Amino acid sequence: MSTSEASAEIRALGEADSLVLLTQLIHRAYAPHAVLGLRYWGTHQSVEDTGNRCASGKSFVARLKGSFVGTITVRAPQPDSPLALYRAPETWSLCQFAVAPELKGMGLGKALHQAAEAWAVEHGAKVLALDTAAPAKSLIAMYEAWGYSAVGEHDWRPHTNYPSVVMSRPAFCE
Repeated sequence: MSTSEASAEIRALGEADSLVLLTQLIHRAYAPHAVLGLRYWGTHQSVEDTGNRCASGKSFVARLKGSFVGTITVRAPQPDSPLALYRAPETWSLCQFAVAPELKGMGLGKALHQAAEAWAVEHGAKVLALDTAAPAKSLIAMYEAWGYSAVGEHDWRPHTNYPSVVMSRPAFCE
């Protein structure tokens, strides 16, 4: 276990948590992607967008020394999604996944992922799914290392400026 993972508190997002501060973390986490020209929703979402995205599922946060350093949201099957995979009854999807840039590569993202996955499995998930920018090769490689496989593509434009790779894997608790 890394130092950041060991000392960070991972818990469900609470009503008293600041969506302003959470949005600031998300913007910081996605800023390196913006520098590369990738317009993820997280690069520019409003505080209201953050609240709506959190409300779309179960959100988890990581806090370290009183500050948000990570977040992830896991969503139940979405009957209105344009993606058939996200509509599937046993598929839960991940979104709004962010880790503070200075803590990337230290196990915090994996710990957040495990918390979200455990909650989803407890509530009936058999498959986890996500999508990310096709040009984001390092993110795709990380997800592949976690057992995800590319299962399709989707284009969220004009909300983004890139095609997305859709990935999935069986849900389980490690």
